[in-house]
Amino acid sequence: MNFNKVVLIGRLTKDPETKTIPSGHMVCSFGLATNRVWTDRQTNQKQEKVEFHNIVLWRKLAEIASQYLRKGSLVLIEGRIQTRSWEDQTGNRKYRTEIIAENIQLAPRSFSPMKQNHPQTQEGREDIPIIEEDKHQDKEQDKEIRVEDIPL
Repeated sequence: MNFNKVVLIGRLTKDPETKTIPSGHMVCSFGLATNRVWTDRQTNQKQEKVEFHNIVLWRKLAEIASQYLRKGSLVLIEGRIQTRSWEDQTGNRKYRTEIIAENIQLAPRSFSPMKQNHPQTQEGREDIPIIEEDKHQDKEQDKEIRVEDIPL
């Protein structure tokens, strides 16, 4: 069995770049920084390593990201790893590994630089919207889930 799933929580390294391709679909890309912190056993000093990821969102996710995310925004990304290749103008083979987002979850506004654009509930608490890619656009997905139908 094969499995290609990525879950990242990090901050945008730059504002999202959005464009519409000739087919009319919107695509959005940005860099995401994640970090790992640990204590070195020999020196007892805290260590940190930062990783940078290339994130790509399509269609509605691209539209939402371009509207709500900015450099420094905290976001959770779920998706898959994809590496693409091409030849540059000099004939050299180039490679780029990207995370193709399938779901995103925006951080609470207290963690994000765009505080004024995140919705709040009636109690004054923040909603954390979860946005999923619209892969299955059939009526079956719109049906309500009943507890009786869940296998236990």
